[in-house]
Amino acid sequence: MSFEGKTAWITGASSGIGAALAREWASRGANIILSGRDEARLADVAGTLQHESLVLPFDVRDDMAMQAATEQAIAWKGVDIFVANAGVSQRSAAVDTDMSVYREIIDIDLTAQIAATQALLPHVTARGSGHLLFISSIAGKVGVPMRTAYCAAKFGLVGYADALRAELSQLGISVHVVCPGSVATDVSRNALTADGSKRGRSDKVIDNGIDPAEAASRIVSAVEANQREIIVAEGMEEAMGELRRTPDQLLDQVAGMVAAGYMEKMKAEE
Repeated sequence: MSFEGKTAWITGASSGIGAALAREWASRGANIILSGRDEARLADVAGTLQHESLVLPFDVRDDMAMQAATEQAIAWKGVDIFVANAGVSQRSAAVDTDMSVYREIIDIDLTAQIAATQALLPHVTARGSGHLLFISSIAGKVGVPMRTAYCAAKFGLVGYADALRAELSQLGISVHVVCPGSVATDVSRNALTADGSKRGRSDKVIDNGIDPAEAASRIVSAVEANQREIIVAEGMEEAMGELRRTPDQLLDQVAGMVAAGYMEKMKAEE
């Protein structure tokens, strides 16, 4: 598979894994669309890319802005690869956490990512090709303490992606779930605490985590190999992710249901 001349649209692209993915895909010949809330930081990332790019700033929770950005992205060069990467983490015990924190994290990390994908689906299904990537987490496969809201959102993202993959399996569109472990980003520093305020400090395990450029290289290579579930972690985190990896046999079985007419039968019964 070659990414030369393809267009990759990445949300949460101003830093971390998102920015690293933009650089990695650009180095492999792809055009890049960068989205996030901070236009200046997106422009800084765009300035480091080796290929054509377009900056489309918007808040993923703003449905009207997201729809307008979708139309602009399609009009620019079309979208071959979409990466649902925007998100925020958590560092607080459930017993201490205000319900507003759950709603905010689930809105950003799950609902907004679904909404952005839904807006793009008519375009990719009409094309009959493309890749949809959902950046979940090892915490989207294993329940991790102090991250109950984050786990709920990231587990939900995996469920949406797995079901969507089955639905699109006969249409030439690949769906990939990415489960990073500790990557050296600002994820912990930007995490929400029990009252919704930013934590403001990082974790040693995050600071010593995988370099974002290395994580991006692994992810893009796995997409190139058409791997459906991509675990990017080391040590204990990798072991936990592998224990909870969804077997390809099961993914094939669900796709086989669609190939056998499961969706048509369900629609006929409505």
